[in-house]
Amino acid sequence: MALGADTAVDPARWLLLVAVLLLSVVSLCLGQEWISPWRVISLPFAEPDSVTAVIVREIRLPRTLIAVIAGISLGVSGAAMQGLLQNPLASPGLVGSASGAALGAVLALYFFAGSWHPQSVPMAGMLGALLTTGLVYFLAGSDSSVSTLILAGVAINALAGATLSLLLNLAPSPFAVQELVLWTLGDLSDRSFRDLWVMLPCTVAGWLLLCGTGRALDAMTLGERTARSMGINTSMTSWRIFIAVSLCVGAAVATTGMIGFIGLVVPHLMRPLAGHQPGKLLLLAALGGAVMLLAADIGVRLIALHSALPVPLKVGVLTALVGAPFFLLLILRSRRQYLQ
Repeated sequence: MALGADTAVDPARWLLLVAVLLLSVVSLCLGQEWISPWRVISLPFAEPDSVTAVIVREIRLPRTLIAVIAGISLGVSGAAMQGLLQNPLASPGLVGSASGAALGAVLALYFFAGSWHPQSVPMAGMLGALLTTGLVYFLAGSDSSVSTLILAGVAINALAGATLSLLLNLAPSPFAVQELVLWTLGDLSDRSFRDLWVMLPCTVAGWLLLCGTGRALDAMTLGERTARSMGINTSMTSWRIFIAVSLCVGAAVATTGMIGFIGLVVPHLMRPLAGHQPGKLLLLAALGGAVMLLAADIGVRLIALHSALPVPLKVGVLTALVGAPFFLLLILRSRRQYLQ
């Protein structure tokens, strides 16, 4: 069975990688004016200073790269959390990183409106994610169990959500409320390379922390006692994953806003391809997250081009609209299997 899972994983990885590349090309070509793939590739060499080249380089390219990086972060974080907690309902925001990032960014919008620096909002979001994760660590303690960590994360999520609601309630004008709410919906438009450079350090640090955790996650599926007998430091692994997830999710949410369901749905889709092994699921979920976020962003842009909506649809809204019914189908399917 293990060999069959290994042979199934390799083609899936390559197919997902090809899908990421193809969707990235479509994302670069798509806009108010469709640009052919060949012209997109040749623009930097044939017309580096043309208006079309500037549009592709300064608007479409950073948007595409941020979609890929944020999708990878959300997908791999969801797979890591579900593997660590051995619960397919676990989401990457469980440790408070997503709500902390949202709260930090909204605080920057509320009090400073980005007047310090164009990147003050994402930087405040990442700082908020790190602070909430540190608060979870302080509340739970260094040698706490997984259940204690979950309870601490739920408490901090509730506190951050309540504070966010308070800020919205006390916003000085309807326009301020609209700006805050629209940011929390999740969006990839109007992003630049400066946003990309701001999110990269925390994102790469989170990815590096997750590297090498696959063996520990596989061992922990047999139980913590068995994992310890195999030489796995379960407490260190838990905190390593929690910190990595907070860095990845915090950077993604601070840059794109709240984009839900990717970290929850993508691991479900990829799990059969990984033979239900958490270690193999990490890379598949990372690639699957990039595919899903790129596809959602392309869908949002197509809807804007071919509909008369007064306000452009946000990518976080589309992922929720697609993810929530899919998740309900998963619940009904699991219920039928249980009854059988």
